[in-house]
Amino acid sequence: MKKRLNFLLLVPIILISLALPAMAEKWDMPMGYSATNFHSVTGAEFAQCVTIGTGGELEIVTHPGGSLFKGSEIKRAVQTGQVDIGERLLSAHQNEDPLFGIDSVPFIATSFEASTDLWEAAKPAMNDMMKRQNLHLLYSVPWPPQGLYFKKEVNTVADMQGVKFRSYNSATARIAELAGMDPVQIEAAEISQAFATGVAESMISSGSTGYDRKVWESLTHFYEVDAWLPRNYVFINSQSWDRLDESTRNILDGCASLAAYAGYWRAVHYTQFTLGELARNGMLVQRAGDELTSELKGFGEIMTQEWLEAAGETGRNVIDAYLASQQ
Repeated sequence: MKKRLNFLLLVPIILISLALPAMAEKWDMPMGYSATNFHSVTGAEFAQCVTIGTGGELEIVTHPGGSLFKGSEIKRAVQTGQVDIGERLLSAHQNEDPLFGIDSVPFIATSFEASTDLWEAAKPAMNDMMKRQNLHLLYSVPWPPQGLYFKKEVNTVADMQGVKFRSYNSATARIAELAGMDPVQIEAAEISQAFATGVAESMISSGSTGYDRKVWESLTHFYEVDAWLPRNYVFINSQSWDRLDESTRNILDGCASLAAYAGYWRAVHYTQFTLGELARNGMLVQRAGDELTSELKGFGEIMTQEWLEAAGETGRNVIDAYLASQQ
């Protein structure tokens, strides 16, 4: 009788608890670039979209500028469940799997439209590969085309010999090697200090990075070469994704689609604006000369073949699908 009374007393408590909304979750989202960078702005809008869309049941809080985890630590932190979600430069992980470097094969995709086609061709294989790494791919946004920064005039590859070159992935390190430069691994948040102290003297990057880090304080020349359009990507720990209900997943996917769209067009419009700002602040901004362009494209042919050999059948299938889309 006593046990039955205890159970009856518990029934109202159980019913009330079932009627209450699920306990809200908070996800921290580390990001490697400054809060004013357009990727970080897009990420913050995505986080707000999810928070509002779920009525606060899933709150995402962004941590830009490597403030929670350094850029090089973000992917591992998400994989191991230290955080649920993060953003990172895609090609930073090319040493783990060549597919991560698909966006940085020189001169394969040199426009925003071609970059989108290449990404669409790569996504099925990318999704499969990331699942094996305990990650769920959410969305990706391109950077503006990559150009060369120097603190002197450069007309040929011979002018690059011995220059300390900031590298951020396998492709940039390989370009440095082919050109006879000295690669120095430097994260985006450390660029300004690296150039100010002479740790680095050059880099290949977008006008956006140069503008964000005010590189005109140390560098003098920017050469447009449109070598490739690297990508940032946002990803979720697989267990974190799996435990979400269908409604929340749909909201995340919807907000991700909006972020991908907004980020893409920000990159497009930001390209000329940032190059204009580099020039306005005293840098010489111009297209690379014919000889330098030809030499760089020669490096591109070497690196394309090296990437295809490393990526094997998967990589060849991606490139074939991409080339078919260009016909």
